[in-house]
Amino acid sequence: MPHLRIEYSRGLEGRADIPALCRTLHRAMNEAGIFPQAGIRIRAYAADHAIVADGLPENDFAALTLIVGAGRSKDALARAGQQIMAAAEAALARPLATPHFALSLEIRVADPDLSWKNTPIHARLSGKG
Repeated sequence: MPHLRIEYSRGLEGRADIPALCRTLHRAMNEAGIFPQAGIRIRAYAADHAIVADGLPENDFAALTLIVGAGRSKDALARAGQQIMAAAEAALARPLATPHFALSLEIRVADPDLSWKNTPIHARLSGKG
């Protein structure tokens, strides 16, 4: 883990390059320096149905949720969050330049006692597999 989930309104696909956004955020997570590359996952999902704010059809959103494992300081997570948010803002500059877009990022820390993993990718990327 860290796993970044991007939920967005379907209309955003016409105003932003979602695959490029994923690549940009992947790069930002790597550059943050606190996440193991083998654990990074980026998933983007369009909401099939959404009503945003006052319900105007031109309203769109992107809600980013980053779930990380325990053990990083709040300050380190805040710095990484600022870096990831800045990357998202740059990638989504076009919709952010309108009054019909909402962007958010939340970081959640997973409870290690309630999180299970079986990930051979870690061994491969660390040279142990």
